Amino acid sequence: MKFSRLFLNRLQDLPEAHDTVVVIDTLRSFTTAAVALGRGAHTIYPVEGIVAAQGLAAQLAGAVSVGAIAGGDPAPGFDYGNSPAELERADIAGLPVVLSTAAGVRGLQRFNGARRLYAASLVCARATAAAIRADRTRAVCFVITGEWVDRDGDEDIACADYIEALLCGRDAIAGEFARRVRASDFGRRFAAGTSPNLLPADLEIAADVDRFAFAMPGSRDDGRLVIRRPR
Repeated sequence: MKFSRLFLNRLQDLPEAHDTVVVIDTLRSFTTAAVALGRGAHTIYPVEGIVAAQGLAAQLAGAVSVGAIAGGDPAPGFDYGNSPAELERADIAGLPVVLSTAAGVRGLQRFNGARRLYAASLVCARATAAAIRADRTRAVCFVITGEWVDRDGDEDIACADYIEALLCGRDAIAGEFARRVRASDFGRRFAAGTSPNLLPADLEIAADVDRFAFAMPGSRDDGRLVIRRPR
């Protein structure tokens, strides 16, 4: 199996389609998505753009809108911000969730032509590796979404390192990858507890390695990109 990596915020042109693409957003998009599926959400619709997400949520019966703007603040007018801790208390079983975020969702949409597409974070990393292995994938491209001019993105690089180690059969000590999430530039901002929208409780969930035993594959449904919990 071959491995490669791309950094979402360094890309200028649309890259060509890949075999299997794993888009990683540990803090917090795909930790939030995993919590939503864990809480019984029926389908997650990743939608790029606040207006487009609001429009879709208005069309779907019972839809719950979840989102944030760049920097992590909640998207205005949405039911929930991009907070796994907040969503962990939400009554969303059986409901569709429209998710719009500045990094993770953008990455999924940019690579929606891949043969296989996964949303991933540390909470579902082992399950993601198992799904990739079962699919007999030849090449995996990890897309790192968390690196910005003021962020090292190591929370996402750590997740990629963990999944790659699992796929290669190397020793992978879960606690070391959790430590890297906490020690990343963005992780330290959550730990500081100085922002009302960057909760320490979000960090604790995001650093809970393999909290969920399911992967989050992306697929097309009626022309829309969707994420559903595998049966």
